[in-house]
Amino acid sequence: MAKDKIIEIIEFTDPVCTWCWGSEPILRKLETRYGDQIIIKYIMGGLVKDIREFYDSFNDIGRDPELSNKQIAKHWLEASQRHGMPVRTEGFRMFSNQDLSTYPQNIAYKAAQMENQQLADKFLRRVREASASEAKQTNKQDILVELASEVGLDISKFIGRLNDGSAEAAFKEDLYITQQYGVRGFPSFLIRYGEREVMTRSFQSFESFKSIIDSLAGGEIREYIPDKSSKSVLDFIKKYGRVAPVEIQVSLDMSENDVALIINKLVSENQCRIIVAGNGSFIELIHNPLDCDPMSGFCKV
Repeated sequence: MAKDKIIEIIEFTDPVCTWCWGSEPILRKLETRYGDQIIIKYIMGGLVKDIREFYDSFNDIGRDPELSNKQIAKHWLEASQRHGMPVRTEGFRMFSNQDLSTYPQNIAYKAAQMENQQLADKFLRRVREASASEAKQTNKQDILVELASEVGLDISKFIGRLNDGSAEAAFKEDLYITQQYGVRGFPSFLIRYGEREVMTRSFQSFESFKSIIDSLAGGEIREYIPDKSSKSVLDFIKKYGRVAPVEIQVSLDMSENDVALIINKLVSENQCRIIVAGNGSFIELIHNPLDCDPMSGFCKV
């Protein structure tokens, strides 16, 4: 497909932004509906440079690290009840007197991106999962290294880029772009088609994206409507490996009950398993012990 016939959706983001986490079902619906007609990219915007100097007056988050942890957990749970992605508040702790920033997660994404874009995007998703649904303190380097290993990044190169300043320099370039576009909150989205572009700020529905795409592309980008079938659900899970039920519901326009029935059938057939995660769950493929991911070199049982 010609480059000028592709919609670029650029998310200005931070790996631990809850409404970025809540945007995952929408982005996956866009990928499901438009396929290779769209490309989704990420610019790291750095939500919290230092929690002691940060203050969100609406949610009373900032200044004191430990108090902020309690307020963030409350805020994330409230957001989860609206966007449907799983959140774990038990044991939640993002900040401490030693760990004051979300910049390490942003820099880690840039370190991953310097190796491989596809693995970097898998890593970003994994950091989001670990932060939101597993209550892992992902601004710690040992946690980031563990997550990088899970998605198949070269750990020696990953750590090297974290320590030699190259990943941080790449992050500073993203911060510059973020400032140039006047982005002050996450998520924000730049939708681009050829020389034309539209900037949106805050969480967006699929319908909002569709309206912008139709306006920019003038009908040249066509939406594909998948079947609401067991095969479509299984294909969706196979594509992403691990998904939240709400991502299936949103992407395939299915009811919660219909998705649950299909998932239960796939579980009974030993094709998938349910992983409890905080106030929700994920659905994951059950891999044949002989099947290994050629990209990560990781074999799952």
